[in-house]
Amino acid sequence: MKKILIIGSGGAGKSTLARELGTILSLEVIHLDAWYWNPGWVETPKTKWQSIIQDLTLRESWIMDGNYSGTLDIRLSVADTVIFLDFPRILCLSRVIKRRFIYAGKSRPEMGSDCPERLNWEFIKYIWSYPIIRRPGILEKLSQVTPSQQLIIFRKPTQVGEFLQKISLY
Repeated sequence: MKKILIIGSGGAGKSTLARELGTILSLEVIHLDAWYWNPGWVETPKTKWQSIIQDLTLRESWIMDGNYSGTLDIRLSVADTVIFLDFPRILCLSRVIKRRFIYAGKSRPEMGSDCPERLNWEFIKYIWSYPIIRRPGILEKLSQVTPSQQLIIFRKPTQVGEFLQKISLY
């Protein structure tokens, strides 16, 4: 495992897993949110974003967390391991609400600077509709993962804990 891609709904725990796995495997962790969001929640222009993703994926090894469906094909094509956190939306939503209070008025460590934690209806709708609108497309893309790639789908947080414990033994 040298190029690990972690995807899933907002609030699934992608960044947390990336950090923990990065510590265990001594791999660079790339939080895509930190690269995409500029100060004040300003989005990176699409052409520049494509270029950033191309450059990041060329690195020798990494753990990359984030969805960004417009660049998922690029990242999937070079990842040797793909982890999909396929958790219930109520769990993801409760984690996002909790996160909002923990980081009220502050930027999370995996975010760009000057992007204080926020929670709006658009993001709540995104999380709630993720299983219906986004998940089928993700599963379709994951069905095309090659035999040389490892695909791991976690449906419960306990599976993530067991996986991290197992990996830390090596």
